[in-house]
Amino acid sequence: MLLIVNSFASSVTARNTVVVHQKLARHHDVQVVETNRRGHATRFAEDAARRGIEVVVAFGGDGTLNEVATGVAGTDTAVAVLPGGSTNVFARTLGMPNDALESVDILIEAMGRGSISPIGLGRCNGRYFTFHTGIGYDAAVVRRVEERAALKRYAGHPLFVLASLRTWALDYERDRPHFSVGFGGEEEDTSAGRVDDAYFTIVMNTNPYTFLGNRPLDLVPGTDLGGSLSVVTFRSMNALHILRSLGSALRGGGVPPAPWLDVRRDVTTLTVSNPRSFPYQLDGDYLGETQRLEFEHVPDCLRLVRT
Repeated sequence: MLLIVNSFASSVTARNTVVVHQKLARHHDVQVVETNRRGHATRFAEDAARRGIEVVVAFGGDGTLNEVATGVAGTDTAVAVLPGGSTNVFARTLGMPNDALESVDILIEAMGRGSISPIGLGRCNGRYFTFHTGIGYDAAVVRRVEERAALKRYAGHPLFVLASLRTWALDYERDRPHFSVGFGGEEEDTSAGRVDDAYFTIVMNTNPYTFLGNRPLDLVPGTDLGGSLSVVTFRSMNALHILRSLGSALRGGGVPPAPWLDVRRDVTTLTVSNPRSFPYQLDGDYLGETQRLEFEHVPDCLRLVRT
């Protein structure tokens, strides 16, 4: 197997990297590499797949996992996940502890059982995502957080809360919609529905959307790796509307029906567009601004070690 380590991730340390390596090496032939720039993990993962490596272990945050999954999707190489970031949404969605040293023992046991199965991923403009893509306000918050990336190791969740408040108050225009969302694969296809007054949208491959401390933010319960995408679009930036929706999600009930929300399940294709550029993030990594995003669900494209 290949162990890909992002030593810059929030909870990755020299000590836990050594322990993880030692534990894995008791049972497997392990090579170790460290990433040092964006996109590095994808190149390592692509090379591993070409060489016939059986399992690539992603030890870092959700962004590291995204790069690894992108590198091996569509190949016979499987991916295993070890939480090393500040939130670790995907690992925790799988039911893993939010600690690498606890999770590695569970991972070793799962690999010993041969517990590997195919899962579906979302794909946005050709790039895969494991749990969600955020468009508009959500992405603007991630952009603000990444400007203070050094603080994520020490104050990840408070940093996100503060960034959300600042972005809402100062950084994100609230008096006009930012893009349109078309369902059915083509903007012009109105038979499948269309939202022309979108302020921010979350395209989900899994639920929850994220975690606030130990509390999952369940936007669309039932969204899982065995089905298609779910899409939640906020049609208002009214603070009370947003808080009411997120409050229900924190209680585990999903976002409730409301005039300011558009919620779709079992979506296989959609398009997001606007003549003016809008921001987007993918699995927690801010990717800039664009005028058009094309999404599709790709079933059974990644082999995952299931714990």
